[in-house]
Amino acid sequence: MPLISGHNLAKSFGDNDVFENVTVSIPHSARIALVGPNGSGKTTLLRILAKLEPPSAGAVTHARGLRFGFLPQEAEMTLEGDRSLWDEMLSAFSDLLAQEERLLHLAESLDRDPARLAEYGEAQARFEQAGGYEYPIRIRQVLGGLGFDEADFQRPLSQLSGGQKTRALLARLLLESPDLLILDEPTNHLDVQAVEWLEDWLKDFKGAVLVVSHDRYFMDSIANHVWELIFGRLEQYQGNYSQYVQQREERHARLLAEYERQQAFIAQTEDYIRRNIEGQNTRQAQGRRKRLERFLRDEAIARPRQQRAMHLRLQASRRSGDKVLSTRSLVVGYPDDRVPLFSVPDITLMRGECAALIGPNGAGKTTFLKTILGQIEPLSGQAIVGASVEIGYFAQAHEGLDPNHTVLDEILSVRNMPISEARDYLARFLFTDDDVYKMVNVLSGGERGRVALAKLALAGANLLLLDEPTTHLDIPSQEILEAVLADFGGTILLVSHDRYLIRNLATQVWALQIPRKTGEGQAEMVVYEGPYDEYLAWCAKRTVMPSVARPKDQPAKRAERPQGKERLSAVSKPMSRYERQKRLEQVEGAIHRLEVELVNLRGALEAASSAGDVAEVARLGELYTRTEFELDTLMGEWETLVADL
Repeated sequence: MPLISGHNLAKSFGDNDVFENVTVSIPHSARIALVGPNGSGKTTLLRILAKLEPPSAGAVTHARGLRFGFLPQEAEMTLEGDRSLWDEMLSAFSDLLAQEERLLHLAESLDRDPARLAEYGEAQARFEQAGGYEYPIRIRQVLGGLGFDEADFQRPLSQLSGGQKTRALLARLLLESPDLLILDEPTNHLDVQAVEWLEDWLKDFKGAVLVVSHDRYFMDSIANHVWELIFGRLEQYQGNYSQYVQQREERHARLLAEYERQQAFIAQTEDYIRRNIEGQNTRQAQGRRKRLERFLRDEAIARPRQQRAMHLRLQASRRSGDKVLSTRSLVVGYPDDRVPLFSVPDITLMRGECAALIGPNGAGKTTFLKTILGQIEPLSGQAIVGASVEIGYFAQAHEGLDPNHTVLDEILSVRNMPISEARDYLARFLFTDDDVYKMVNVLSGGERGRVALAKLALAGANLLLLDEPTTHLDIPSQEILEAVLADFGGTILLVSHDRYLIRNLATQVWALQIPRKTGEGQAEMVVYEGPYDEYLAWCAKRTVMPSVARPKDQPAKRAERPQGKERLSAVSKPMSRYERQKRLEQVEGAIHRLEVELVNLRGALEAASSAGDVAEVARLGELYTRTEFELDTLMGEWETLVADL
């Protein structure tokens, strides 16, 4: 039986029909991505399937005993109160906490009633099997994976920001391990490292997942089914996001061809009827007319609809020189405090290339772009712009837009043109009628992004500096921007967390990395002269990256692993970072269990010694020695894993 079934679901708000005739089911272990344009009803459908709001028609059925977790887009009202973030995570382990308290009571009673030792052993075995010695490690792993620091663990929930509360709720849902996770934009408040961690976690998750996301790379990684909600209907596709895109285009082409064949048939039939309705073949013409009327009523299909889309065109007004951008001994930072953010290896960006600048928030990516633009002076060295280069800049915060201007004013500030021409131009960016008179300060993030792209398209630049251009854009707009940039004849320096965009555009990757051991300080830039997928494969082969490398010219040597004590479990092949994290979690849980066992054995040895039971003392002493050796071995492995990570 499916976890959730929905039959003939419909939802209306007054006269507005959001969707109708939606029939779906979520099987065990499914990985489903729900996509569709903004306003199509995706969040509403999630809430109906979770029985958080009723449908206007149809019915939803849950499997008996279904445990599901629901993550809304914003969780400010979901997590309230003054209990700490750590205590909130502990609520996911209420059963284990009850077992742990029972164990403590049993341990305290052993001195008074040694006969309860067997009962204690059975309870301890159940506790261990249920993960009782590992749940603190699991909490740390999940909170750390989602971007929380140790300093956040004891902070009251009331002090967390809205984004932190959403991440905290997501962490608790993951720790609860329900049968089904229903996630509405789970990557909104995560950086790339946290999103990658979440992808790995969901791949190992035994339950089912239904997710709404604008992150195409994320959906490529986890989804094996895609539901598309558009024009009030839901279509289902098999495969991940990229496979869905291909199937969607094939389906649209097939329906369009069928529609055109149908129109040709209708035209031919109507022509026959006109020519013969009053001639010798009147009876045949009347019969054809009846059949045509029946066909139009019962079988004819409507022309396949396509979503209204932005029409963007980027074209350089002139050709730049071959060397578009280069650096010499460049150090990026803020002149006021003279603190360097990172040093840039001497690099050259050639005409027609696309370099993707990636790295964590705060590493200095935007500062680097502003240094190239001359808005911030370098601490030392220089960034050299080539001959005939004209720069177009898309700012992440859209600070180039005047909040006191209308949309129309912003376009006219770039190029003087008749009002009618400007309105026609803005219509290509989905601003029609009175939309062109909206003030910039009331626009949504997506609308501001489209205004910024409209201005950029008018500039005619041949070097584009793009700072998070897909932020706030819906998926159709992201796809259009990607296609336009792929056809752009100039050069691109792209700062983005959109790994799908980077994978399809970048010819080289410039990666900023915060030092791993301290988590703070000056970043390091790694230059990889190749596409993103090759860069990821190169990263996977190395335990530690060099600060500056050109892998295609000179491959870096693998760093030697610190020598630890003999390992309990030999590893026959190099582990990925995620595999090392998983092994570290297992080792830490085993260490905690062995430390508890040693405490219990010491108590049992003291009791046996006081009772003068020589045989029991010998047996417990041998067990104590073996346990201590096993603990020392695991500690050696723990040291090695921590050094690697």
